[in-house]
Amino acid sequence: MKCCVVTLGCQMNQSDSERIRSVIEGMGYEMTEVEEEASLIGVVACSVRQKAIDKVYSKIQKWNQWKNNRPLVTFVSGCILPADEIKFLKLFDLVFRMNELPELPDMLHQCGVATEFSARHPLNDLKHEDERTDFWQVEPTYSSGFEAFVPIQNGCDKFCSFCAVPYTRGREVSRASEDILTEIQKLIDRDVKSITLLGQNVNSYGQDKPGEEISFAELLRRVGELGKTGGKEFWVYFTSPHPRDMTRDVIEAMAEYDCLAKQIHLPVQSGDEKLLRRMNRNHNIEDYLKIVADIRELLPTATIFTDIIVGFSGETEEQLENTAELMLKVKFNMAYIAKYSPRVGARSARWEDDITAQQKSDRLARLGEVLKRSSLTHNEAMVGKTFRVLVERADKRMAGALAARTEGKLPVRVLDAPDELIGTFQDVEIVSAAELSLTGKLVGA
Repeated sequence: MKCCVVTLGCQMNQSDSERIRSVIEGMGYEMTEVEEEASLIGVVACSVRQKAIDKVYSKIQKWNQWKNNRPLVTFVSGCILPADEIKFLKLFDLVFRMNELPELPDMLHQCGVATEFSARHPLNDLKHEDERTDFWQVEPTYSSGFEAFVPIQNGCDKFCSFCAVPYTRGREVSRASEDILTEIQKLIDRDVKSITLLGQNVNSYGQDKPGEEISFAELLRRVGELGKTGGKEFWVYFTSPHPRDMTRDVIEAMAEYDCLAKQIHLPVQSGDEKLLRRMNRNHNIEDYLKIVADIRELLPTATIFTDIIVGFSGETEEQLENTAELMLKVKFNMAYIAKYSPRVGARSARWEDDITAQQKSDRLARLGEVLKRSSLTHNEAMVGKTFRVLVERADKRMAGALAARTEGKLPVRVLDAPDELIGTFQDVEIVSAAELSLTGKLVGA
C-alpha cells in the first residue's frame, strides 16, 4: 500500500504534512512522491492564495478520473477557507482539519481504507490536552535530514483586511514551550543544521496564555541556551513576525546567542500609511523603521526580508511610490512581492478589486527593480570575503556546483563542490555577485 501527500502553500503546511505522513506511515503505508503509484492520495492545501487553491482543483479533477480505472481514496487538509471546504466535500473522499489529525485513521477506515497499525503508531502515546492542538503531539516524519520546521503557534488574531488566515487557521494558540524545547533538543541531537520556528505570528507567542507561558523573547533565549551548552553548530530561524509585536528584547536575544541566525523576515505589506490602515495592519511606517533601526544597531550583519502586496484595493500610483521609497530606505535583502487577489472571507473581498491585472504586473515589476538594486549593492560588498554557508542540494542549473545559503539566507552557488557536502556547513569565499544571488568557491579547495 502506497500513499502520496502533495503539499501546497507555506512552511506551516509543510510542517503539517510531516505529521500527516507520520500517522499514515503508522497505518502501514509506504510513502511515495509518484501520484500514479498511490492508492491513497492527499493534498495539504492553501486557501490563502487563489493560485494555490486552483492547483487543488486541478489535482482532484485528475485523481477523480483515475478512479474509473483503479481503487483510489483521496483526502484534503491544511489551510482551508470554509467556502472551499464545502466545495471540497463534494470532490474529495475525506476533508479534515489539522486538529482532527488524531482521528485520521478512523476516518480513513470509514472511507474503506485498509489499516495495519504498528505497535509504534505515533498516536499511541498521544496526550489529549486540548482538542485544538493534539496534532502537535504527533511526532513528525521530517522531510530533510538537516533542516526542520518546528511549529510554535497556530492561528492569528490580527485580522488584516486582505488575509484569510484567521478564517482558515482560527485564533492564535501557543504550543507548550516545554514541548517545543523538547522537539528542538531532539533535532539538535540528530545533528540537524537548520531549524525554523513556525507560526502565523510567532512574536505574539504566549500572549494567549498570560501567566502560563513564556514570551517569544524568552523562548528564543531558552533555545539559545540549548545551542550554547550543546556544543553543536546549527542555525535557528523564525517566521513570520508581525511588526506590531516585534520588540527590542527579541532582537537582543538574537544578538546574545550565536545559534540564533542573524536574519529577520519582517512583513511590511505597504510603505503607505493610509494603505496600511486600510489593510488593518495596526502599525505605521515610523514604528517599522524603529524596528529596522534596532536591528541595524544590535544585529549589524543581519539580513532583512519582507512581504509586500501590490495592487491592493484602492492603491494609487502615489501609494506605490511610497512603498518604493520605503524599500530604498530599508534596503531589503529580499522582498516577496505578490499581486493582490481577493480571498472569500477576508474583509477586503467585499471591496472593489479596482487595479487591473496589467497594472498589478507593472507595479510588481517596478518594485522588483528596486529590490534588485538594493540587493546587488549589498551582495557586491560581499565579494572577496568568506562566509559560512549551509549546503542544501545540487545546483539545478550548473553541473558540478551546489546550492547553499548563508546564515542570512542569501543563495550561494558553490563551484566545483562534491555532492557529499550536502547537509553540511562550509566556508565559502564569494567570487561574484548578482542581483539576488552569489557565487563562491570552497575555502582551501
